[in-house]
Amino acid sequence: MKILGISGSLRNASVNTALLRRAAALTPNGVTFIVYDGLGNLPHFNPELDREPLPPAVSDFRSHLTSSAGVIISSPEYAHGIPGVLKNALDWVVASGELYEKPVALFNTSPRTRYAQAALAETLTVMTARPIPEASLNPAQATGDGGLHISSDADLPKRIEYALSAFVKAIDLA
Repeated sequence: MKILGISGSLRNASVNTALLRRAAALTPNGVTFIVYDGLGNLPHFNPELDREPLPPAVSDFRSHLTSSAGVIISSPEYAHGIPGVLKNALDWVVASGELYEKPVALFNTSPRTRYAQAALAETLTVMTARPIPEASLNPAQATGDGGLHISSDADLPKRIEYALSAFVKAIDLA
């Protein structure tokens, strides 16, 4: 089983990307977790470009989504919304359907991302993705450190493993 991790941040030192990489190292046997690193390569969405031949970055992104049993998204919040780069990526798959009924979990590194998480959940619902709330994770809520030092949380590996286990179980039940 393949799970695709998507970080909504392009920062080199992104805690969202770090959380996904940590999850990739903790996946259960039989599960491959790939952290997608091509979000910044996607062109700005334009419906006129959404036809064959597709821009190579779009083909690559869609291929990763299609071959994945589920998707875990970890995203920061900018101005009470999701980052433009993540919204752009989602726009590229609204009509093509790679997220239709696809299990999706949201990992979050900061309790301050309430608005972005709600906006992301709404966007994914409209796209008919299948949210798996029991597999979602917010390590910063327990640590109280705003997600700035997620690696210092001694319980984080256990919580990631629990979230991944719940996600795999939900995928298997589908």
